Amino acid sequence: MERAPPPAPATAGFDEAEEPIQRSLFGEILDWMLVPLLLLWPVSIAITYLVAKNLANQPFDRALDDRVTVLAQQVKEIDGRLTAPLPVSARDMLRADDVDNVYFQVRGPDGALVDGDRDLPAPVEEERPPPWSVQLRYDSMRNTDVRVAYVYVNLQRHTAPAEPRLALVQVGETLEKRVDLANQIIKGVILPEFIILPIALALIWFALSRGLKPLVELQQHIRARRTDDLSPIDSSHVPEEIAPLVGSLNYMLERVSQSIRMQKRFIADAAHQMKTPLAGMRTQSELALRQTSAEEIHRSLEQLAKSSESATRLVNQLLALARAENQSPQASPFLPIELSELARSVVQDWVQLSFTRRIDLGFEQPGYPLMVEGNPTMLRELLGNLIDNALRYTPAGGAVTVRVRGDHERRLAIMEVEDTGPGIAPSERGQVFERFYRILGSHTQGSGLGLAIVREIALQHGAEVEIYNNPHSNDRAWPGSLFRVSLQMRERPALIEESA
Repeated sequence: MERAPPPAPATAGFDEAEEPIQRSLFGEILDWMLVPLLLLWPVSIAITYLVAKNLANQPFDRALDDRVTVLAQQVKEIDGRLTAPLPVSARDMLRADDVDNVYFQVRGPDGALVDGDRDLPAPVEEERPPPWSVQLRYDSMRNTDVRVAYVYVNLQRHTAPAEPRLALVQVGETLEKRVDLANQIIKGVILPEFIILPIALALIWFALSRGLKPLVELQQHIRARRTDDLSPIDSSHVPEEIAPLVGSLNYMLERVSQSIRMQKRFIADAAHQMKTPLAGMRTQSELALRQTSAEEIHRSLEQLAKSSESATRLVNQLLALARAENQSPQASPFLPIELSELARSVVQDWVQLSFTRRIDLGFEQPGYPLMVEGNPTMLRELLGNLIDNALRYTPAGGAVTVRVRGDHERRLAIMEVEDTGPGIAPSERGQVFERFYRILGSHTQGSGLGLAIVREIALQHGAEVEIYNNPHSNDRAWPGSLFRVSLQMRERPALIEESA
């Protein structure tokens, strides 16, 4: 029987949710500076070795060239016999070396040895160089590397036969002095690098610390601020590269400050507006407690219920306004919406209230779908507040019409709410969207938040809200109002005739 696996330890979830280790800007810059430096250092040593070797070869090659030239000038042919009569001083000059072994060799045109060391190898060449042209090569003699200078001597100097008779003259030496000189050059160059490299590392460390000091100071300055201090950060003393970061922080602080101001304003407005219904509820409840007549008590309870309803509506409107102001596409992404269906559904929710108030509530829609992108809940709230506002200000026997139509030239989907109420003067049409604004002389009960909610939701959807007089009203005393909300179409509507 198989056993069930043991339960995962309680810390497993914390390990999976553990935040990744943050990378250090100081360490990353240091890596990008030190890694190339440490990689280039051995490359510089190799280049130094090659340069030192070349420099060490040059003086010895010139000396070797001089030696083979002096020896070649002594080679002569007398009575058909090749000779190289070297005086003792010339031989001493060839052999005068305390470190390297020096070899020389003279061979006739037939390759026979005339003088010198027999073991010195002859050059292997496809084409002989011209006479008296000194050539240099590396070779091996007695299992030892040697540097050889050689030259071909034309024995017939005054005639130019088709095939000149050439004698080979060679001088070779071992490489000990060259290697010693190259090593001395390398030591003279590399040893200071071992001293310079730690100094360079220390200077890089100091420069990075100094260069990143403004970031550290900025961090300390931000941490030293009070928790309620949202004033802009002074960017006059920060480096040019950090200025955009400070500007972004100041922009974020301004947005946070604005959000806090809106919240404070919201709380202050809510507290102020809640005073009236709460005071009415308290007054009515105290009055009901003092009454002895059942009729008076019933009347007080009715007033208490109305105050409670008003307070409930005010709270709901405040919550709706808070949701509209804090709504963001990231928190609630927009969805494709068929505007006619959404409007029809909202209108159905208000039919019963229109019957109660004896108002004719109508709905008009096009014969094709109108697709927009938005938040369905917020758009329902927008249209619901417009219908509620129209029903409140339209007298009994009046009419409210909700209309959905399309403007194909501007690619707009339009919702309109038309009423036969008192209308809104042009001078007040920009103010009615402010919170708690009430038109003077209006006795209609309301919270003064409905149109503010409409404006906030419209802003979230990039829509435009306009107010006109009702074009179908002929009564100057009751010109009515037309609220028009224009949204961008999602796609061109397919013209589909509405079925009967």
